[in-house]
Amino acid sequence: MSFVDQALNHVPTPLRDVVLRHRELVKFAIVGGTTMVFDLAIFYSLSLTILENKPVVAKVISGVMATILSYVLNREWSFKNRGGRERHHEAILFFVISLIGVVIAAAPLWIANNIFDIRADRSSVTTVVVIDFVLNYIIGNLLQMAFRFWALRRFAFPEEITHEQGAGYDPTPEELAGR
Repeated sequence: MSFVDQALNHVPTPLRDVVLRHRELVKFAIVGGTTMVFDLAIFYSLSLTILENKPVVAKVISGVMATILSYVLNREWSFKNRGGRERHHEAILFFVISLIGVVIAAAPLWIANNIFDIRADRSSVTTVVVIDFVLNYIIGNLLQMAFRFWALRRFAFPEEITHEQGAGYDPTPEELAGR
């Protein structure tokens, strides 16, 4: 029995049904949480040291590195039951969508630094860390997560359509559970 199956056995039945019905979203969120921690570590390592005066550059670097990790985890776990695209085509779409996601995630930080100049009189490292966290990892990540989940399911990892199903086929929850 896998770790996921063991964990699901401890979840109350009504909640378990919801988790199973939305398992791609749950897996996507777990991958997102994992890559967020990775992103945080890289971002703060850079923005508090060698890129102290360039937080947006630090965010873009950490975002790109987290995106590479995200591709591997999403391809091999979150969306492993989807298909329909050749691997190189899927990877290109994933990285284009994720590049747009990195820009969306960095936008609140860019706006705050370049339009509102929030770092002007901030001598406290704690204040800067809290502001960066709220802008990057709460506002920015929520915006980009919603965009990426929609776009990845729609374009990079679409449902595989067979000839028997035909265009416009919408599988029932029972058919999805039988995969």
